[in-house]
Amino acid sequence: MKTESYKIIGMTCASCSKAVERAVKKLDGAIEVNVNLATEKMTIQFDEKKIDTEKIKMTVSKAGYEALEEVENKEIAVPISGMTCASCAKAVEKAVGKLDGVESVTVNFATEKALVHYNPKQIRLSEIKQAIAKAGYKALEIKNKDTIDEDKLRKEKEIKTLWTKFIVSAIFSVPLLYIAMGPMVTWWNFPIPMWLEPMNYPLTYALAELLLVIPVIIAGYRFYTVGYKALWRRSPNMDSLIAIGTTAAVIYSLYSTWKISVGDFMYVEDLYFETAGVIITLILLGKSLEAVSKGRTSEAIKKLMGLAPKTAIVIQDDKEIEIPIEEVEVGDIILVKPGEKIPVDGEVVEGLTAIDESMLTGESMPVEKKAGDKVFGASINKNGSIKFRATKIGSDTALAQIIKLVEDAQGSKAPIAQMADIVSGYFVPIVFIIAVLSAVVWLLAGQDAVFALKVFIAVLVIACPCALGLATPTAIMVGTGKGAEYGVLIKGGEALETAHKINTIVFDKTGTITEGRPEVTDIVTTAIVDEKSLLQLAASAEKGSEHPLGEAIVRGAEKQGLEIKKVESFNAIPGHGIEVIIDGKQMLLGNRKLMVDREISLTQLEEQSDKLASEGKTPMYITMDNSLAGIIAVADIVKESSSKAIEKLHKMGIEVAMITGDNRRTAEAIAKQVGIDRVLAEVLPQDKANEVKKLQQEGKKVAMVGDGINDAPALAQADIGIAIGSGTDVAMESADIVLMRSDLMDVPTAIQLSKSTIRNIKQNLFWAFGYNVAGIPIAAGVLYALGGPLLNPVFAAAAMSLSSVSVLTNALRLKRFKPYK
Repeated sequence: MKTESYKIIGMTCASCSKAVERAVKKLDGAIEVNVNLATEKMTIQFDEKKIDTEKIKMTVSKAGYEALEEVENKEIAVPISGMTCASCAKAVEKAVGKLDGVESVTVNFATEKALVHYNPKQIRLSEIKQAIAKAGYKALEIKNKDTIDEDKLRKEKEIKTLWTKFIVSAIFSVPLLYIAMGPMVTWWNFPIPMWLEPMNYPLTYALAELLLVIPVIIAGYRFYTVGYKALWRRSPNMDSLIAIGTTAAVIYSLYSTWKISVGDFMYVEDLYFETAGVIITLILLGKSLEAVSKGRTSEAIKKLMGLAPKTAIVIQDDKEIEIPIEEVEVGDIILVKPGEKIPVDGEVVEGLTAIDESMLTGESMPVEKKAGDKVFGASINKNGSIKFRATKIGSDTALAQIIKLVEDAQGSKAPIAQMADIVSGYFVPIVFIIAVLSAVVWLLAGQDAVFALKVFIAVLVIACPCALGLATPTAIMVGTGKGAEYGVLIKGGEALETAHKINTIVFDKTGTITEGRPEVTDIVTTAIVDEKSLLQLAASAEKGSEHPLGEAIVRGAEKQGLEIKKVESFNAIPGHGIEVIIDGKQMLLGNRKLMVDREISLTQLEEQSDKLASEGKTPMYITMDNSLAGIIAVADIVKESSSKAIEKLHKMGIEVAMITGDNRRTAEAIAKQVGIDRVLAEVLPQDKANEVKKLQQEGKKVAMVGDGINDAPALAQADIGIAIGSGTDVAMESADIVLMRSDLMDVPTAIQLSKSTIRNIKQNLFWAFGYNVAGIPIAAGVLYALGGPLLNPVFAAAAMSLSSVSVLTNALRLKRFKPYK
């Protein structure tokens, strides 16, 4: 017997689903068939000996529809080399997106990765790589833990190669510029050798320029190979613009050299070898600086990846054996000595120590660990040897999940990037058209071919699709990486963008604003007993109880080191309390209702009881031999950071609400204590999402902060779901942002980081768009037409290189982000 699911294509109404169901049910071997129109799915239970997948598909096809096997799509990040601008990224997206079986593809120019969602039954990864290769780029090996160092070395090699090419081109282009510009700058009196004077030895002068430009062109050969290939594939990129512009300058200069060689010496003034050489040199400089800056944007993820140790000491047959971390299995007992890193996640079985978990939580204070406590891979064992049992290894560890979250976030695109993406897709062809039209217009206006050539080259070279392509992803990379440093994991560009619009934050009470664990807060006694004795007797009575309030009293006594007495008789009274006999004394412990039922007078402590209740505390009454002995108040105490975090959010202009299942009186007492604006009390867990929805219907942008488990529906409903975890809940699907520490101060930090990142993105986009909008018309000669200067192609190349570097430098300013105090 086998059960399979199929996606049914072509259904438009309930009759369609019935038709499919009817047709498939007729098959010999079909036991149960269900077709769901809403989900467009068919689930079939069948005897695989009588029918197979192909027969089921054929039957659906004969009924007039198409059946696709339900296969879990894979998601993979493919590193790509060879991309030089946003147009390259668009070309890869287009090539891979066409493939059957590819659900979606997003290429991030800044991270140099393609995030591909694909159906492994329809297409193989090798076919995706082939499509990338056909588009003119190279798909690298998928990064895993073993290739982190390899990737780092590749990046370093790339930067070194670019610097070498730049130095080589600079060595030849500087003298080229010197001999080309020297004779023109009469006021400087440049010393030029007699045999290189253009007026006396024009052919020697032209050949010298040609010989100097050849090594520069060789150093920048990649612009030509990549640029012309992209042009041939009808997906031109930045390299295409540089290749066309410098080729035009070189070809015209070669023509002028030929004219000089046949005796027309006036063409010595029409040599533009130096233009091509200096443009290539400046752009190689820009690319070198860009590569260095891009490397710095992903430093956070590299730091995280480098945290995990390479080996572990495993106890096997009472022997200590050092093995590679990849060979550690779940259940292995691992020994960690002082100063060493914890290799994988696990649970302490022996020893006592303090562990630095700052890599996970951002919290610098070491955390004490004893048998039964959890430890996390890559945290540092400070001062004691421990043995622990491995519970999570490889990609299941907390660190691995953090790395995946940060990588996914860095590879994602924010909605704000959509406009830049659209523009980048059409940018290069439009620039080429503008360059040609500008040259033609100036020719028609009466200018000579040399003037038109200058305009043509300047327009091609000043245009910068790189700045547009880098504006958003670089800021997201730095922003999400910075968040990880503070224990704030933002799951993607969309969450990062939405967070800065939040104007209302809803906090769950228990475990979020409060500690989530009741504690004894007050002890009030009558004359018949002192506080310590009352707590001792109450704890002795509650020792066997599983009620949270009883457990709180026992913990309170244990903290004071009080001895637990033997209980002679125990009787639980459901919903009311307990009745016990200790040291021959009959005692009642319970709520007001129990006292009323047993006709115990509460007048003596009525005022104190009401005061405690108004403060959000739960009073527990205690009697001894039918006389009121006192009250022990228990409360889920507020976290130290709650008031400060809410005060900070108020300063940011954000309304703060609290949602809880507690009664309104208790809820309002807690709210008053921490400065909450709005209380949503007596709300059942299943109704929390509706309360969030009501706030959204008021036109508010709502963030929900909870523990990510009980609050999952509300977290999903909110515009931004913020889950508070302890480092093990980093993969909570319902949340958009995960706070590694149970500290509410990280909520304003997340909002501040979002605001800073979005502000940075807007600055980047403004300068990228502004630069191109202003630069292209200037290069086209608009200023010259108005009586101003004509932009030299060399200055256009310098401006183009600086635009990309300026965007990256601005994004790197986010590395200085610190939460406001």
